[in-house]
Amino acid sequence: MSDLQVLIAGAGPTGLTLACDLARRGVAVRVIDQASGPFPGSRAKGVTPRTVEVLDDLGLAQEAVRAATPVVMRHYGREGTFTDQRPASYWQTSPAEPHPQLLLPQWRTEAILRSLLGRLGVTVEYGTRLDRFEQDGNQVTATVQRDAGSRVIAADYLVGCDGGHSTVRKQLGVAFEGTTHPGQTLLIGDAEVTGLRPDRLHLWADPDHGLLQLCPFAGVTAWQVAAMTPAWQARPPAPSEEVFQRAVLEITGMPQITLGAPTWTSTYRVNVRMADRLRCGRVFLAGDAAHVHPPAGGLGMNTGIQDAYNLGWKLGLVLSGHAGDGLLDTYESERLPIAAWALGASTERLRAMIGELGKGADADLGVVNTDDTRQLRLGYRWSPLSREGHRRGVRAGDRAPDAPCRDASGATVRLFDIFRGPHFTLVGFGQSGRSSLDVVRDAWPGPLRTCLIAEAGTLTDADGHAADGYGVTGEAMVLVRPDGHLALTVEAHDPVTVLNYLEALKTLPPGR
Repeated sequence: MSDLQVLIAGAGPTGLTLACDLARRGVAVRVIDQASGPFPGSRAKGVTPRTVEVLDDLGLAQEAVRAATPVVMRHYGREGTFTDQRPASYWQTSPAEPHPQLLLPQWRTEAILRSLLGRLGVTVEYGTRLDRFEQDGNQVTATVQRDAGSRVIAADYLVGCDGGHSTVRKQLGVAFEGTTHPGQTLLIGDAEVTGLRPDRLHLWADPDHGLLQLCPFAGVTAWQVAAMTPAWQARPPAPSEEVFQRAVLEITGMPQITLGAPTWTSTYRVNVRMADRLRCGRVFLAGDAAHVHPPAGGLGMNTGIQDAYNLGWKLGLVLSGHAGDGLLDTYESERLPIAAWALGASTERLRAMIGELGKGADADLGVVNTDDTRQLRLGYRWSPLSREGHRRGVRAGDRAPDAPCRDASGATVRLFDIFRGPHFTLVGFGQSGRSSLDVVRDAWPGPLRTCLIAEAGTLTDADGHAADGYGVTGEAMVLVRPDGHLALTVEAHDPVTVLNYLEALKTLPPGR
């Protein structure tokens, strides 16, 4: 085993999430990035409710919510008429689903994660490029370039979170299959905007003139500018202040809207691609290195963050000796189907959005947001880690719902408060589960927290939200994975099945 346990290539949202999750588990981790500093642009600005749950588990949800921009969409017709659209049910919350969608520029999401990583004692090594690597049965040896010199880093594992042009993926020889759509080009950038209310997301969709979105962000002067015109699809111009200003005038017909010089720009061409493998020995792929998506539905960054969340706890258990190598194969078996779903869903949402553009002022671009794109229904029922004990309510592999409960003092404690942290959580419903919880806690040496929901338990389900969320009508136990999915559902008097499950993590067979 190397002194360094995990080397992460890439300090975007995926790499930062993985680094934070590993560091809080006591894993020795380094993060390198060839860029000279943090990414400056707003790029991916939609944070789905499921990703907010990931941030919640890292202790960052409240900070993200405070930094987010309130969402009110102002949709314009060509003549300057408009309607304000308040958040629909897509943005609402419930006891089981407590977090809304957030509007947050990517640079701020990264800053929140990077700040936590610093508090955990890890600093991103910018200006450090991964050149090549080799692996054997014991470690990965990476050669990196920094300050015109090369150095060698040895680690137990390497994770490529280095984007769509991933060096890690290319050197592994992993296929990145899919298509590019050159006829669908979006120019995007960040610039100051005057002449519009800064408390609205402003949107124009005109079949003859094009699509324009001007999105402000809380606490900063730069807005995100995203534009697409029919004339650009054959040969799009390079994004610039002049190009954006001309597009604004042509699409809106409102000369009072003016833009400042962009601080960041990008030309976005629709790509739909996915790696055919996520693990090659001691090397893994995550985020855009493994899959790239159309922007509709905002699934790209969110799916990458959730890749990291799936992989982090598995690496942590294997490196601590509480699980065997076979657990790492479940990263691929669980996340490849999710990546395929995300590619299909975002492609379908893009098709729906393009169809709406033809309706002009009657377009409803809210079609890009569906219940599925909240990502709360995604799960792993097919996984070898999902074991059914009974089929009441939520099932093994499903996302574990939240619920407000009460502690002994009468204060509200959410189940997510109990789940938060790098551990499994064994929840017992009903008084007879107390002894079962004690047996499992005393017998398994791995990271585990127990919680009894009963009249004289850890918590009481005063309003019935926990029982409703989990579909429990009597007494039962549920084992919740460190990433907030149900591992196992069993009867309240059956600690043996829970212990067998946890012990079996050491002997999971290889995925292939």
